[in-house]
Amino acid sequence: MDNRENIRIKKKAAILSVVIGILLFGVKLVVLYLTGSTAVYSDAAESVVHIVATLFALYSIYLAAKPPDKSHLYGHGNIEYFSAGIEGMLIIVAAVAIFYEAIVNIINNHSPENLGVGMIILIGISLTNLLLGLYLIKKGNQTNSLILIADGKHILTDSATTLGVFLGLMLVNITGVPVIDPIFAMFVAANIIYTGVRLIRQSISGLMLEANPEKLEKIVNRLLEMRNDKWIDIHQLRFWESAEKTFIDFHLILPYYLTIKEAHDIEDAIADGLKELFEQCEVRIHHDFCNYKMCKYCPVKNCSVRKEPQSVKIEWTIEKLIAEPLDDLRNH
Repeated sequence: MDNRENIRIKKKAAILSVVIGILLFGVKLVVLYLTGSTAVYSDAAESVVHIVATLFALYSIYLAAKPPDKSHLYGHGNIEYFSAGIEGMLIIVAAVAIFYEAIVNIINNHSPENLGVGMIILIGISLTNLLLGLYLIKKGNQTNSLILIADGKHILTDSATTLGVFLGLMLVNITGVPVIDPIFAMFVAANIIYTGVRLIRQSISGLMLEANPEKLEKIVNRLLEMRNDKWIDIHQLRFWESAEKTFIDFHLILPYYLTIKEAHDIEDAIADGLKELFEQCEVRIHHDFCNYKMCKYCPVKNCSVRKEPQSVKIEWTIEKLIAEPLDDLRNH
């Protein structure tokens, strides 16, 4: 999938999320008017957050699609992490408002009304959000978009929230105990806070360039698959992600007598292999040259300048590749 198609899919999904979010918010206001339920109020409050967050997500997708410029040499992809963090904070603000409203209604012994009609509508809302959330997560994984994945998870939470509200109203209808309604609203708020904290955690992780261990393992395994005897050593392996793009760089020690073209041919082959792992990937390799202290580690066959045979085999583990080189493998 090319980058333009990737962006098109993300924009379409985000616009769909905004439109459905606004429609469902309107429906929840109708249910709130009919029932006066605190739990429905909590559900509607979360919908406001969803709409605001999705509008910001849509803007972020447009911004992230802009090419690099002189102020943002690596592009604008990190806006996705800000978007996820802002959505998380808005969710927590909504949860605080829900707690407040629930406590007020417990004190006032407020009782919801017209529960039958309200419950039927809530089931339809919950099902709609379930389908939308699954769709957004699918498209987010397809395009490697943290924004869509975060929005999809938020909407799945909204679906579960609405289902919880439905169950609360059903219990009120069965038992005739009105305090169940605001208590369920508090449970909804607690669930919302959990989702908000997770989104903020993801946002901080991205902004701090925290390494994804699964992707790191994939990169190392691919390097092991491609390894040949001209690669004396790899060290200082690094990678980071910005939106759908992955940046990889490391130091590669090669025999000093290779030509520039031979070294670049090796670099191109490595880059092509790594790019098979990710749809959008940029690879930068710093070439180091060998010296005689490295002969005992060197796997190069038929080397005419070797001073001693290879006596030490370096195991390429994740810990080894991300670390600084051994003292004998420093060429300066």
